[in-house]
Amino acid sequence: MRNSNGPANLPEMARYTKYYEHDGMLRAYANRAMWLAMIFGVLAAASLGFAIYVRLQPPTVIRVDKDGNAVTVGGPRPFGVGMFSVSANASSLDPSPGVGPTDLEGRAVVRQFLTRYLAYTPDSVDRNLAEALNMMTANLRTYSMNKLRDEDTVGKIKSDHIISDFEIRSIQPVKGTPWAYTVFGVKEVHRVKNATETTDQIVGRYNVRLAETTRSEINPSGLLVAEYGEQQMVGDRETGLVQNSDLGLVGP
Repeated sequence: MRNSNGPANLPEMARYTKYYEHDGMLRAYANRAMWLAMIFGVLAAASLGFAIYVRLQPPTVIRVDKDGNAVTVGGPRPFGVGMFSVSANASSLDPSPGVGPTDLEGRAVVRQFLTRYLAYTPDSVDRNLAEALNMMTANLRTYSMNKLRDEDTVGKIKSDHIISDFEIRSIQPVKGTPWAYTVFGVKEVHRVKNATETTDQIVGRYNVRLAETTRSEINPSGLLVAEYGEQQMVGDRETGLVQNSDLGLVGP
């Protein structure tokens, strides 16, 4: 016979687990969640610290000479060395002492300046001229801005719908003069006035002299345009009904 006092005859509430077993489970879950929160908090703090450290490092500058040899002239500093020091030249790349800009950088600055200064459309003339003026020294910038304002160059470009294309043929350094270059290029100017389009094709000689200054994030090469002049060598105007661009065929 089954005992009338056996487990099958116990009340329903008596067959539940004890209260302290539920409390222990809740405490275990709470402890586990607390440890996970602490671990993830430490990982987040470490990630934030590493991101700040990476942002404080200067960029790595690799210089390639004319022979094709690459030399690293700047890079990340060791951790903790001068990380939080502030100096007057903090924005510069601080290359190795005695390392100046190369001829390749000079040619690149000349090409970039002439492309911005001589190639434009009515929509891009404001931006192109502003970028070209920012590449000049202070005195040349002031002179050029006054000349552009007095001659109303931007107004004429927009009113006549002038489009200028420019192609550089050669960049040659001037012997005996540092950072001086002679550039030969072809400029093709399209203008529309009184519903008539005219095209001027000009082969010109451009003289550009650069000046060295402090390297910075805005001017990584440390070169500015100090002198600029142009001389027309060959010019032709076409006003016929059929006009074909010969920009890539005209030579100096």
